[in-house]
Amino acid sequence: MSHKVLRQTVDLTAYPDLVVVYLGMRINAFRGLKTVIGFGPQIMAAGEAGPDGLLHCDQNIIYSFFPLHVGMRWYWRDFESMEAWTRSPPHREWWKTFLKDSGGTGFWHETYCMRGGVEAIYDDLADKQLGLSAFAPVVPAVAGSFSSRRRLRIAGEAPAQPEGTTERELSQ
Repeated sequence: MSHKVLRQTVDLTAYPDLVVVYLGMRINAFRGLKTVIGFGPQIMAAGEAGPDGLLHCDQNIIYSFFPLHVGMRWYWRDFESMEAWTRSPPHREWWKTFLKDSGGTGFWHETYCMRGGVEAIYDDLADKQLGLSAFAPVVPAVAGSFSSRRRLRIAGEAPAQPEGTTERELSQ
């Protein structure tokens, strides 16, 4: 017995500044398993807490089992909400910790903006081409490519970066 497919779409007119972020963490070394297991519940709780501007999050996406590569997709009302959250706890502490030591993992995100613009970052994943890096040239994330705001060419003043995470501090 056949069944006619019910085709639907969404009306996003109420979300003109929508930002969708895909994120992933891949285990690069055995100790990365502990890192991923440690971060998992924290990230789940952060999404469930519903920070200001977060419209929805899909968590526990499995990109691959070998090597283990997990991720999520977060939908933000606008870039400013997303950016403010990344500069506040708990994200701020996670990022500072990761930048000191990736814990045997690689991290990436890709950001897609309703008003236009796509940007990405790939940390400790130089040996693995995925997402946009599978077909576009990969360049160092420095100067005009250091932050999401700069990569998206969004005007305005960015919130201050947490101590220890500025471009100058990371290059020392």
